[in-house]
Amino acid sequence: MADFPFDIVGFDLDGTLFDTSADLTDALNHALGLLGRPALSVAAVTPMIGRGGKYMLQQGLEASGGCDPQVLERTYPELLAFYGANIARGTRPFPNLLETMDALDTRGAKLAIVTNKQESLAVKLVAELGLDHRFACVIGGDTMGPDGRKPSPDGIREMIRRCGGGRAAFVGDSIYDTMAAKNAGIPSVAVSFGFLMQPVEELMADAVIDRFDELVPTLERLGTA
Repeated sequence: MADFPFDIVGFDLDGTLFDTSADLTDALNHALGLLGRPALSVAAVTPMIGRGGKYMLQQGLEASGGCDPQVLERTYPELLAFYGANIARGTRPFPNLLETMDALDTRGAKLAIVTNKQESLAVKLVAELGLDHRFACVIGGDTMGPDGRKPSPDGIREMIRRCGGGRAAFVGDSIYDTMAAKNAGIPSVAVSFGFLMQPVEELMADAVIDRFDELVPTLERLGTA
């Protein structure tokens, strides 16, 4: 299967590879509880995910009584500590992900992660799920410095460099993912099952998939377009 058109397939993490909504909601509610704030539902928290933990906390504070910058800074380490200690209790791969990873591996594609989650947390999560050996690299929201978070292309460019170069595509669930791919000059695939902040059609991806078993044929079509 040497004719597969991509040497590297990069993925966002939260809402793309894994459904992390339960554990992130628990962490946010832990932080809110320390402040005497009411708990939020998974459905309420899911649209807050995707721009990193501090953004999620900021949105959670605003939704539960208002966000004071000093409270945000004071509470954020509590959220991170709780999340790091409970990072994989309710997190699961999305359906057909593992089979799709096998199919991409068979075709010789290297897999990588570029996420706005802190690198240390992303690495820990992937390891606790027993999948760290499947990815050539993990680029976090803090890996490339304060200006390197998606939609900056820096993380994707670093992914390509660490994977040894070659033709790449990127898979994600947000406008930050698709714009990062566009800014890096590579095609993007949006997943309709992710933590969408807006209709998937508005993400301006080069293709959309509804299930992971659609990814390989979609990439084959993109690669020959």
